[in-house]
This record gives sequence, C-alpha cells and structure tokens, in this order.
Amino acid sequence: MRDPEKSRDLGLRQHLAYLLKGGGAHIQFHDVVKRFSAGIRGVKPAGTPHTAWQLVEHMRIAQWDILEFSRNGKHVSPQWPAGYWPESEAPPTRSAWSASLREFERDLKAMIGLVSKPSTNLYARIPHGEGQTILREALLVADHNAYHLGQLASLGKMLGAKF
Repeated sequence: MRDPEKSRDLGLRQHLAYLLKGGGAHIQFHDVVKRFSAGIRGVKPAGTPHTAWQLVEHMRIAQWDILEFSRNGKHVSPQWPAGYWPESEAPPTRSAWSASLREFERDLKAMIGLVSKPSTNLYARIPHGEGQTILREALLVADHNAYHLGQLASLGKMLGAKF
C-alpha cells in the first residue's frame, strides 16, 4: 500500500528539481549561455544595464550564496550589492567564462541534490536564518535564475545571437 504523504513529498521534490533545471516554461541555463560567443560576452548595448558576463557572474554568485546559506550555518554572504556583481563588464580572462558556467552548474546540481534528498526537511526553518526554509530558498534560486535567464536571452537577441 502506498503512503500518500511520501508520494506527495516525492512529487514535490521532483517538481522542484524540474523547476530548478529550467523545466516547463523556463529556458535552461546552458541553452542560453551557449549562444554567447567570446566577442559579445562583455558587450553592453546602449540602454541595457548589464553585459552577459555580468549577468552570468551575478547568477553564479547569488545561487552560490543561497546554496551555502541553505546548508552552512557559518556561511557569510557577500556585501550587498557590490559583492553580487563582477567588477568588470567582460570576463577578465579567457577561462573565466567557462569557469563561471561550470561553477553555476555545479551549484545548481548541489541545490537539486539538497531538495531531492528525502532527509532534507523542506519545511523546517533554517536554524541560522530568519524564517527561511529549504523550500523557500530553492524557489528563490529558480525564480532568480529564470528572471536573469530572460534578461540574458533578450540581451543575446539584441547582440545577434541566434535563439
């Protein structure tokens, strides 16, 4: 006989993983960033607030911060807002873009792992927080990533990347 509570819990965890991966109406991270050639990663068209590099790095930093806050009571978040944005408009080295993408994907996988693990209580308050739960933090990651992926896709189209 199936336990309806366990079934609902598993369903929620599967939905969260799907959402974090960019499922449903959301575009996936790698499907956006692969459109940016090296020559346009640091270009900021007139009237736009950020370059692709700035958006990717901001997403990486914010996601890392949320993940670490969720699993490490000793984590110290960067200073807001300066600590969440790169100083340069373009990747500072040839390898910086690739490193940022790898780190983003690694941390996304870790967040998916955290919410997928049955021993993670999605509803319990994070002890070192101010009322946050793992569920809330996972939804925050998904929402934040979706918002900035939309910005990246629009920026890519402005710069001539094919979507």
